[in-house]
Amino acid sequence: MLGPARSDLSDSSAGLDRWSPGARFPSAEVRTVLPRGLLGIEMLLLLGVSLGSSAIYSLVSIVERLTRPNQPLSQQTTSMNTSVVPDRPWLDLIYQVLGIALPVVPALLAIYLLSISFRRPCSLIGFDGRRAIPDLALGALIALGIGIPGLGLYLGARALGLNTTVSPANLSEHWWTVPVLIGLAVMNGVLEEVIMLGWWFVRARQLGWSWIVVIVTSALVRGSYHLYQGFGGFVGNVVMGLIFGLVFLRCRRVMPLVVTHAIIDIVAFVGYTLAKPYLDWL
Repeated sequence: MLGPARSDLSDSSAGLDRWSPGARFPSAEVRTVLPRGLLGIEMLLLLGVSLGSSAIYSLVSIVERLTRPNQPLSQQTTSMNTSVVPDRPWLDLIYQVLGIALPVVPALLAIYLLSISFRRPCSLIGFDGRRAIPDLALGALIALGIGIPGLGLYLGARALGLNTTVSPANLSEHWWTVPVLIGLAVMNGVLEEVIMLGWWFVRARQLGWSWIVVIVTSALVRGSYHLYQGFGGFVGNVVMGLIFGLVFLRCRRVMPLVVTHAIIDIVAFVGYTLAKPYLDWL
């Protein structure tokens, strides 16, 4: 059972190897102590250029979907990972590669911002290869535990009319289709977990937030940028965010959750592509 949060962490100068008595972050020397005001501005700006802006667009999207005349939410389709120029495969591939590379930049920015305060930010949040095998094993185990219940929640939300039909992979069929889908899945894992777990937890605790507030707010932001799928997508990702937050609090490493996220998305994207001809009932 996790111990109570340490009150000395409300000060941004506190060593992050003492965040809680039970599970400690890898040691990282404090480089610079940032005022809370700057930390708050950093959180707003980084979210504003990444997942926060996605959350705003998702909120507007769900309002648009709910206000469509004579078209209930359950009769609508959310298409993901679509081809941009399907008639020109070489150009479509360029678009897809850019769609993988550019969204990772905010995650790199989050690590850079942490490096202003700490000498080894990747070690601080466990975004490294020091424990590759244990990280892979734990990530796969969590993916197995979340994947099947997640599918059940999606189907239940669909049946209740609370979710759109999600079509997770709509690329044209080319030699690069599966590698691109895998790249997109890995990108999602890196982007979301580095920002919503590693960076968010560090900065929120430096602002003096309690652990419960850190975990819940992270999960709510995660759910909000999935609202475009419907309310099932929101609830499912909030639950996943709570689980991820608790796991991260325990192991203090982002990598297992990056692995989990990537596996879930790879199964959804590639699995859907391979099984699409047989999934009319979905």
